[in-house]
Amino acid sequence: MDIYASDEEKAEEIKQWWRDNGRSVIAGIVIGAVAVFGGRYWLNHQQVQSENASIIYQQSTAYLSQNDADAAQAASQELMQNYASTPYAVFAAMQMAESAAKSGELSAAEDYLYWVIEHAELNSHKELATLRLARLKFSQGDNSAALDMVASSESTAFRSLFAELEGDIKLAMGDRSAAYAAYQTAVLSLAAGEPRQRLLQMKMDDVASHEG
Repeated sequence: MDIYASDEEKAEEIKQWWRDNGRSVIAGIVIGAVAVFGGRYWLNHQQVQSENASIIYQQSTAYLSQNDADAAQAASQELMQNYASTPYAVFAAMQMAESAAKSGELSAAEDYLYWVIEHAELNSHKELATLRLARLKFSQGDNSAALDMVASSESTAFRSLFAELEGDIKLAMGDRSAAYAAYQTAVLSLAAGEPRQRLLQMKMDDVASHEG
């Protein structure tokens, strides 16, 4: 049975529904439209940001290959300040750290690596920067700081590399037993057949031959 008694009542019911609910319906449509267009704007903005960052990163790489350290630094700083949310800023900071370390500018290299640790979105980038910073500390004789960084790592992917570095540090400190254990951990963390197994085995054999 029709719940409306007449066409007039149907029309009046519809009019009343619009009077009661029209504003909320229109508001919902407006909000939905804003969300759609806002989402498109955000995606377009992100794409533009990524493309611009890519161009600046390529420029910084070219400057480094031309030994123009000042221009490379300026391009990298622009990425780190204005495009920090893109991976290109991380790539630039990492290559600047490597370049600075090779030039003996160890303090600058550390600053770049600390920046990556603090700003990178991917844990793999943070872990790689931590590993390189630990190596840098070790090369400067700061064994305590290097070991702290090794201990801070929770990465499975980098476990073997961190363990090997721990072994190198412990060996430099004269603790051959701890060095051997660390190298052993490094070996066990590798998949079978990886080339680094031979190097690690050589380190273990060398430590064992000098035991006692």
